[in-house]
Amino acid sequence: MILILLGAPGAGKGTQAEQIRVHYNLNHLSTGDLLRGAVADGTELGGLAKGYMESGKLVPDDVILGIINDYLTEHKSEGVLFDGFPRTTAQAEGLDEILKGATVKAVSLDVPDDVVISRLSSRWSCRACGKVYNSSLGDLPSNCDCTDKGELYQRADDKPETIASRLEVYHSQTEPIIDFYRKKGVLIVVDGMGQPKEIFGRIKDKLG
Repeated sequence: MILILLGAPGAGKGTQAEQIRVHYNLNHLSTGDLLRGAVADGTELGGLAKGYMESGKLVPDDVILGIINDYLTEHKSEGVLFDGFPRTTAQAEGLDEILKGATVKAVSLDVPDDVVISRLSSRWSCRACGKVYNSSLGDLPSNCDCTDKGELYQRADDKPETIASRLEVYHSQTEPIIDFYRKKGVLIVVDGMGQPKEIFGRIKDKLG
């Protein structure tokens, strides 16, 4: 199975990705990890990617897709979970060419914008260990419970105005991918509201 997990930032993709990976025995494919691996291995595409990464530029789609193609060729008989890719329709079209003949499903977690903003703006992180707390789940402690008792702070990208901007980018660039997979007849829309266990139950019901 090739599974593509879609949803806005804060929709709960990370939580569901781990449960999906374990339950369906899939390789969780991170394009960031793939790029770093290709660079470390010194492949031709890795060398191209390294040049862009070191200059602070976005790695072009054809390089990313080439690295993904190499990975899938090496792991032909294994199921894969794509999380965070594709991000644009152009990437979805390129990935579709690579995946021709494979059984593909796209799961979209549906969560209203106001809930996304509430979820993300409630997140606080420990400066020492990075542990994340959520103020919507109860009172925040004065410090983290880690060994260093780190100070809790709110990251810039977890502030409401930044989240609203991220959602704008999602709706304009990434949301059209949902229509792409809907037209292909492989889209599964899942209500992303509720407890993680409930949401995963809905995913299993629809995927089988």
